[in-house]
Amino acid sequence: MNLEWSKLPFGYVKTDYNVRSYYKNGQWSDIEISDSEYFPIHIAATALHYGQQAFEGLKAYCGKDNKVRLFRWKDNAERLQHSAKGLHMPEVPIELFYKAIIKAVELNKKYIPPYGTGATLYIRPLLIGTGAEVGVKPASEYMFIVFVTPVGPYFKEGFKPVKIAIVRDSDRAAPLGTGTFKVGGNYAASLRGIVKVHKAGYSSPMYLDAKEKKYIDEIGAANFFGIKNNTYITPYSTSILDSITNRSLMKLAEFMGMKVEKRPLPLDEIETFEEVGACGTAAIITPISEIIDLDTGKKYHFCKDGKPGPISTKLYNTLVGIQHGEIEDIFNWTEVIL
Repeated sequence: MNLEWSKLPFGYVKTDYNVRSYYKNGQWSDIEISDSEYFPIHIAATALHYGQQAFEGLKAYCGKDNKVRLFRWKDNAERLQHSAKGLHMPEVPIELFYKAIIKAVELNKKYIPPYGTGATLYIRPLLIGTGAEVGVKPASEYMFIVFVTPVGPYFKEGFKPVKIAIVRDSDRAAPLGTGTFKVGGNYAASLRGIVKVHKAGYSSPMYLDAKEKKYIDEIGAANFFGIKNNTYITPYSTSILDSITNRSLMKLAEFMGMKVEKRPLPLDEIETFEEVGACGTAAIITPISEIIDLDTGKKYHFCKDGKPGPISTKLYNTLVGIQHGEIEDIFNWTEVIL
């Protein structure tokens, strides 16, 4: 193995093992270990035809003390259960989820990037319908699989301001659809906007509400937040994924003495913000320097000195410090596993 940790992209790198469990006859099997990156699947599996698929994303962090930590793993397990309910799949028990992610990390510990490289070990739990159905109905059999891969920053810029673009000619999710579930269909629906803004020279799309196109929903695969008047503001919507990172930032903002508001956020309010950003597991916080409306050409500018704002920087450094064991975890968010 010869990996340049500091140059890793946010992409797939083969590791040695993955962990699997199967749901049949109303119960989950014990975990199995595989060294294959592939698995056989029935041609009529519901995951392939009717989108019975959900996943999670979390990370293992190597700290300055060389201890390996997980961050809020139980929240991920509970969110996967929420997604499973939404797509009429069996819930993965919390104990099974934990056992599988721990085993996957332990078996591939040589792929955990060292402290200070900017890289982490990304953990991907995946739940799919494997039972064969031609009619539109839930499967009777499912597979839960966990694999890991070392990754660099989600945005190649790292913790540096990026430019994003508002898109109106496609929607990521419907208000009462699957937006609150972490399922592949939401990401497939976002690809049109992602490709469009990349061609225009921007990092990510900003999606507005599907009904009126007046309110901010999500930034590609991340939640949006804005800061003004010592207040952390993030959108409330029935089509937004509940980001565990965003939950953590709201808690930190409160701890820092800020007000926190989660509410419908009109697009017109953008120009009143002092700082804006995107947040999620992959990037933690990505500051935004410019937002362009591709329909009108109007631009909104932030980070006037070219650097992230002071509050975004403090939130980012605090959260990353907790994840790496550099700052005391008074919220009990982390767990040392190695």
